[in-house]
Amino acid sequence: MKQLVVVGGGIGGLSAVYELKDRLGKDHEVVLVSDSDVFEFTPSNPWVAVKWRKPEAITIPLDTVMNKHGIRFLHDAVTRILPDEQQLELASGETLAYDYLVLATGPRLAFDEIDGLGPEGHTSSVCKTGHALESSKDFEALCANPGPVVIGAAQGASCYGPAYEYAFILETELRKRKIRDQVPMTFVTPEPYIGHLGLDGVGDTKGLLESELRNRHIKWLTNTRIDRVANGSMQVTTVNEDGGDQASQALEFRHAMILPAFTGVEAVMGVDNLVNPRGFVIVDDYQRNPTWPNIYGVGVCVAIPPVGASPLPVGVPKTGYMIESMVTATVENIALAIDGKPPACRATWNAFCLADFGDRGVAFLALPQIPPRNTNWASSGKWVHLAKVAFEKYYLRKVRKGTTEPYYEKFALKLVGAAKLRGEA
Repeated sequence: MKQLVVVGGGIGGLSAVYELKDRLGKDHEVVLVSDSDVFEFTPSNPWVAVKWRKPEAITIPLDTVMNKHGIRFLHDAVTRILPDEQQLELASGETLAYDYLVLATGPRLAFDEIDGLGPEGHTSSVCKTGHALESSKDFEALCANPGPVVIGAAQGASCYGPAYEYAFILETELRKRKIRDQVPMTFVTPEPYIGHLGLDGVGDTKGLLESELRNRHIKWLTNTRIDRVANGSMQVTTVNEDGGDQASQALEFRHAMILPAFTGVEAVMGVDNLVNPRGFVIVDDYQRNPTWPNIYGVGVCVAIPPVGASPLPVGVPKTGYMIESMVTATVENIALAIDGKPPACRATWNAFCLADFGDRGVAFLALPQIPPRNTNWASSGKWVHLAKVAFEKYYLRKVRKGTTEPYYEKFALKLVGAAKLRGEA
């Protein structure tokens, strides 16, 4: 019997334990280790920040669902990985052995890389459900005393969709409350152009998102880094195409939400040959680490080079569709390894996103995620908002049932099929 250990209780981690249990669990033990005792459906966090959702509506206790499906659950933090010993050191002081290890840790949120950034500084976050709940308090304070808002992402960020979503969702809620006219809004991003998204755009995301910002009277700054944040003021610098400073200014705000850059988690930082200098897990074409092939990486913690050069560092996002494909490849290759066979399954690395704007939205599908692509499609409309609401329920049902069905892929292909019928794809 082999011990199959997955670290991380997010979308990648849960997909991994469910697929491992389904594929191999009758003969081997599947263990989930997470420093959080709940699964958070991260895509819904912007709704929590404006009180369209309560945290309990998008979180599920991990011990309940893991016990239900025969998966051992350890609510503990991994403090260090010892690849040569095939062991994990845990915050509780215990050690956990593994035969095969799947790292689905997600990132460390590097708020500390910019002075004053983050919930412990002067800006809000929607990266975690707890952060979004705290942000909702700051949002209510804004509504009680309206003033300028700054939303966006820091240089080095690799997740841009939630920043656009939050800007538009907040703008929609401000209009509902009849105070939009009292709240000047600015969107700040290191992207070389609006709609780049770390993917060099998908379809006409540049035109679609610029149009949305323009129609909603939201100003924007691209190629812009955040230098520091003080209480109510953000110092930013826009750079030239060669990366040299062009202009600096102070943006005053009463409410700000900035997505940070990511690094690898502390447990893997500095483990030579396992991670790159930023702490992201190095994997081969089969999701295996080249030095320790019994260690696999899936999701945001995996090292992926940027799609191209840009004046400021812009990372590549890992969407749910891509993560699910990584998980499927990982599980199949573990099964092959247990049988003494070489790896054969590669992830498709496709990207699918439903970006909700509160009353409408933008959907895009990139097959594969990195250009050139076979499918390069984006569309907008009220149907995207409705589709994201439906997908939230759809996915949370998956988690509760413990199913291994690739819902991101299934949902994406249904949407593209509908778009083709409308002549949009």
